[in-house]
Amino acid sequence: MLRTHTCGELTISHVGQKVTLSGWVQRSRDLGGMTFVDLRDRYGITQLVFNSDTHAELREAARNLGREYVISATGLVAERSNKNAKLDTGDIEIIVDKIEVLNVSKIPPFTIEDNTDGGDELRMKYRYLDLRRNILKNNLMLRHKMGFETRNYMNNIGFLEIETPYLIGSTPEGARDFVVPSRMNPGEFYALPQSPQTYKQILMVAGYDRYFQIVRCFRDEDLRADRQPEFTQIDCEMAFVTQEDILNTFEGLVRHLFKNVKGMEIGEIPRMSYADAMKFYGSDKPDIRFEMRFEELNDLTKNRNFKVFDETELVAGICAKGCAEYSRKQLDELTEWVKRPQIGAGGLIYLRYNLDGTLKSSVDKFYSPEDLKLWAERFNAAPGDLILILSGKAEKTRKALGELRLEMGSRLGYRNPEVFAPLWVVDFPLLEWDEESGRFFAMHHPFTAPKPEDVPLLDTDPKLVRANAYDLVINGSEIGGGSIRIHNKEMQNRMLNLLGFSNEEAQKQFGFLMNAFEFGAPPHGGIAFGFDRFCAVFGGADSIRDYIAFPKNNSGRDMMVNAPSTIHEDQLKELQIKLNLTPQK
Repeated sequence: MLRTHTCGELTISHVGQKVTLSGWVQRSRDLGGMTFVDLRDRYGITQLVFNSDTHAELREAARNLGREYVISATGLVAERSNKNAKLDTGDIEIIVDKIEVLNVSKIPPFTIEDNTDGGDELRMKYRYLDLRRNILKNNLMLRHKMGFETRNYMNNIGFLEIETPYLIGSTPEGARDFVVPSRMNPGEFYALPQSPQTYKQILMVAGYDRYFQIVRCFRDEDLRADRQPEFTQIDCEMAFVTQEDILNTFEGLVRHLFKNVKGMEIGEIPRMSYADAMKFYGSDKPDIRFEMRFEELNDLTKNRNFKVFDETELVAGICAKGCAEYSRKQLDELTEWVKRPQIGAGGLIYLRYNLDGTLKSSVDKFYSPEDLKLWAERFNAAPGDLILILSGKAEKTRKALGELRLEMGSRLGYRNPEVFAPLWVVDFPLLEWDEESGRFFAMHHPFTAPKPEDVPLLDTDPKLVRANAYDLVINGSEIGGGSIRIHNKEMQNRMLNLLGFSNEEAQKQFGFLMNAFEFGAPPHGGIAFGFDRFCAVFGGADSIRDYIAFPKNNSGRDMMVNAPSTIHEDQLKELQIKLNLTPQK
């Protein structure tokens, strides 16, 4: 055996035992008469001691150990005189009588410490070194536990985990597909799945009424902190259910994960309509850890000869509690912040409710103290509060005000990553109109069923039709989404026609699904949770990258293996592919 114990399990109860440990040298300290080596594996760190009783050859070997050398050390467990409460093994040390260097190491390009000196690109290039750090180790352990507990919960309520194909047909809706050429079918291509959507619906038709899968998915889209070209989702589908059944079932999963992974009990998850989310938060994924809801002021601001408000579609604002003491410099900085292109507001109006009860606004000359008092009452403001107001086109203003709300929430410390506020958002629009292409797109996907009471609107006013759809939001991050599905051929064909598909195109792309609907398809629905995003939220992080063992960078590259890369000309010939690398105009 190259080890009898790990570097994280020895305690005071092991004193006097002879043990062998193996791992990596974290650091060494030569204090003349004694040499100390911290030995690390994924379970922890144990201190090795080479003292004056150690023979000279062994002590010399200890002094020559470099960082990240792989060694095996044998010795007696002894109680430490200077204990380290920060280590699980901080009560003991190993008095070494034998050491073996299993492999040497070059000097690492960055320190293997929690607070490393390596930049993102360097750490991704040497990901195998980065993964030795405790922070990433703990992230991957969290991910493992969440996967384990998910399977445990789903198994206990009768779900089957069934694998679906990775090589499928391309679909025109949604994000861009990654495509894979077929050698045996020249000129034809597979696509990697953006989700197992149609396959899990087919499984419902086949009678497997409770399906789930922790599955890899692929989308060729622009990247950001919470998006990777390949990602993992908890994919679920149920037959013979209503929306209420789905929400109750998977609210149970969410509670189970909070309890068994975070050790937290959460109450009933509140629900909010999409319309209210957009009206009061400017987002379909509102962060409800704090209030600061929008209030509209159109009726209180019009016809006062202030052109900015008189000629605008929406005047709305938020109340920042306790911020009336903001200086002019701070308010100017906020104004510049909302005028950035990413936010897009034209300017910022403020109203201070001073502690002495007076009201001071940046538009005092247009509005009387009585007017401003009505504004303050609309916001339920109290002395010491600051009201921040934006105006403009309704949709754009709500979006900008939503960003300002989040920014103020961060500045005021309301967005604590250790506080969790889950929310169901329901009643999304079924369709959204795209001016550029002049057609409707599915808000979720083409297989989402409309609310039964809204079906007549499909013929008269499709944009008013609500979807039988729902999203799970935690702390302002969309964690999952799903819907009740269409389960008959006529309605599915009708939906695809609304989206601009001819009957022939619909049959070519989705004929297999619509044909299956003719053989006794049950009512069904489901949900998919972004597993990487779920892990990051539980870990208190904004980025999913460090919850994935081998992620891509912002350009979609794997820096460690240098992928994507060119392939040999013989492979291209075998696939009957000719490359035209002329830049597109």
